[in-house]
Amino acid sequence: MGRLETSDKESVHLVENEIQARIDKVFSNLERLEILSSKEPPNKRQNAKLRVDQLKYDVQHLQTALRNFQHRRYIREQQERQREELLARTFTTNDSDTTIPIDETLQFNESLQNAHRGMDDLIGSGTNILQGLRDQRVTLKGTQKKILDVANTLGLSNTVMRLIEKRAFQDKYFMIGGMIVTCVIMFLVVQYLT
Repeated sequence: MGRLETSDKESVHLVENEIQARIDKVFSNLERLEILSSKEPPNKRQNAKLRVDQLKYDVQHLQTALRNFQHRRYIREQQERQREELLARTFTTNDSDTTIPIDETLQFNESLQNAHRGMDDLIGSGTNILQGLRDQRVTLKGTQKKILDVANTLGLSNTVMRLIEKRAFQDKYFMIGGMIVTCVIMFLVVQYLT
């Protein structure tokens, strides 16, 4: 990794490839070590597995360092290319690359504002619809409560009416029974007292 930092532009790719090849070789050796560590006696197996995991962590750290270096090198090369392109470019007064299309930008801005207003209108109508639904919900809850009150009252009235009809039916039998008993008593009184 020290050679990678100090190498020139031509040999940096060779050093990177060499480091990557060595990291790949270490990874394959670590896989073999992991298999061998699982074959160790139980009292040494945990320690061997811990060492293999530590080595894996170290190699992953090296792999990450290599990738970071490659990323920094790529960004540096890209910046150098852009700098060279900028320095090599010649500008003229009527260069089409330097003109700003104001008409298109204004039309785009107007379209965005129209879309923005349309979205505001949609949100406003959605809010009004939601408010109307809330009001209808409150109204329907009030109506439901009134219907339940009427149903309870009617249920109570039906129960009272059934009790009255049952009582009237029972009273009718008591009256008929009482009339028969009174007639029998009157008949007996007339029969025996006269």
